[in-house]
Amino acid sequence: MSQASQDDVEQEGEAFQFTGPLLVNKLQEAGIHANDIKKLADAGLNTVEAVAFTPKKHLITIKGISEQKADKIIAEAQKIVPLGFQSATEVHARRAELVHITTGSKQLDALLGGGIETGAITELFGEFRTGKSQLCHTASISTPKAPFVQYGCWP
Repeated sequence: MSQASQDDVEQEGEAFQFTGPLLVNKLQEAGIHANDIKKLADAGLNTVEAVAFTPKKHLITIKGISEQKADKIIAEAQKIVPLGFQSATEVHARRAELVHITTGSKQLDALLGGGIETGAITELFGEFRTGKSQLCHTASISTPKAPFVQYGCWP
């Protein structure tokens, strides 16, 4: 592979990098004392997201967290985790980019709105011998092909 195409692949990989929940220890880098972080974790707030969404009233009830500390902790957590408003247009644009995996049946894909949606949990239930396992097998075979078929690269 040439260097130019390798750089393109690396840039594409960076654009689609997934970031999951951040551990509450990340607040220590923002200047929150380790003892306060331990108190938050002991109270069940194990991620920065959980701290950012927790009301100040609840943080104050944690032993050793004063109102000033709660304000500082919430401010730092909200700097790390953006809690901004998203318009319906932005949400719609993000949902339009979702890839759907085919089930192998055009009728079932139509019922599911285009197939099995990526980035979501799809649950199958029903009586035995109704094709649940077969559908899962078909989806597992179709999944690796999905991005290639979309861009016309699949042989």
